[in-house]
Amino acid sequence: MQRTPGATERPERIPGGRDGRRMLVIALVDRVGSGLWASVSVLYFTYVSGLSLAEVGTLAALSGAIGIAGAPLGGRLADRLPLTRVLIALQLLRALASFALLTTDDYALLLAVSAVGALGDRAANVLTKLYATRIAGPDRVRYQALSRTLANAGWALGGLAAAAALAVGTTTAYRWLLAGDALSFVAAALLTLRCGEPPSPSRIVTGSRTGAKPQKPANPWRDRTYLAYVATDTVLFLDDAVFKIGLPLAIAHSTDVPHGLAPLLLVLNNVLVVALQVPLARFGTSSEAARRLLVPLSAAFALGGTTMALSAAGGTLTAVLLLTAAATAFTVAEMLHATISWELSVALAPDSAQGTYLGVHGLAQSAQRSIGPLAVTAAIATGPLGWTAFGVAIALTCGIQHRIVRDRLPRPSLSVAPVTVSEH
Repeated sequence: MQRTPGATERPERIPGGRDGRRMLVIALVDRVGSGLWASVSVLYFTYVSGLSLAEVGTLAALSGAIGIAGAPLGGRLADRLPLTRVLIALQLLRALASFALLTTDDYALLLAVSAVGALGDRAANVLTKLYATRIAGPDRVRYQALSRTLANAGWALGGLAAAAALAVGTTTAYRWLLAGDALSFVAAALLTLRCGEPPSPSRIVTGSRTGAKPQKPANPWRDRTYLAYVATDTVLFLDDAVFKIGLPLAIAHSTDVPHGLAPLLLVLNNVLVVALQVPLARFGTSSEAARRLLVPLSAAFALGGTTMALSAAGGTLTAVLLLTAAATAFTVAEMLHATISWELSVALAPDSAQGTYLGVHGLAQSAQRSIGPLAVTAAIATGPLGWTAFGVAIALTCGIQHRIVRDRLPRPSLSVAPVTVSEH
């Protein structure tokens, strides 16, 4: 439909219109299910499947390593097939994997099924991001902020439900939590059926209508600038390891800090993300603005590392206050980086291969899950100097990324190139 020249448009409250709202609901449903399972998975494999500590650790490590391939694989498929169909298939694959865990206690089968589920998880994460990129257009950063806010809320709701179920402590309660996770993926697939297919610059048909030879898509594996960007972004994702391993482990090894502080800091992280992610997103609504945010991001990481180091030198009250300050600084870093990473990973990707490029970028978060635990445990083992070095090293990486992307960013920045040829 054509609009009258000069007519003003009222901006939508939710970028992407009806499909945008549906995908936000999907994100909420998905994370509620993930919250049900993530907090009890280790306990399920221990008490229901009867696995040893070593077997549980090996299962998590191997399935996670295999799942890394899901990000580039999902992105590649999305550049060649309708995005909504691939998303539905992946949600159903995740559901089948979760249901399959209920049917066996055989270690080899549990490992295979967990690997399939991890593969689907990584691929679905990339494709959800790609869908948002295509429907939200220039408002993709604000949309991502809304999505992260709802995802965090969903994760918290799932975690609370899991905690209530764990109070029962029966095998049946564990199985119902896993079934709830599986049903959340089924619900996500059904909701995705109602979402329209977004325009895809990488799949526009030109050669058959104009006689022009179709252009070969760009290859991210030969794009040194993008690979360098992904490498630096892997380091910037280390805030995740701080909250999952660093802070709890540091508190557990402290003689001055009550162990009950660890879950409270995780609650603080969740509350701050829900409250501030959307307001902070307004500072990164263009590629150049996102690049400028790397400066305050470096300061947040440096502050987080410094306050973690200082927390080891005081008494109980001082340590609690400094650890709370560190958790706040790393949460600010998490929110800033989420905005920066969302914008730059798309802006640096050519329209002809958005999915493939975002799939490669997905490796940054997957790789962080491997190096993150090593980095934070090394910081704890080294003492105050280790945490200081941890924060400074990530701050310096922010400066490196700032320089890497400087000459590559498009001007002006548009999320999706205009589409003039429709697909059928």
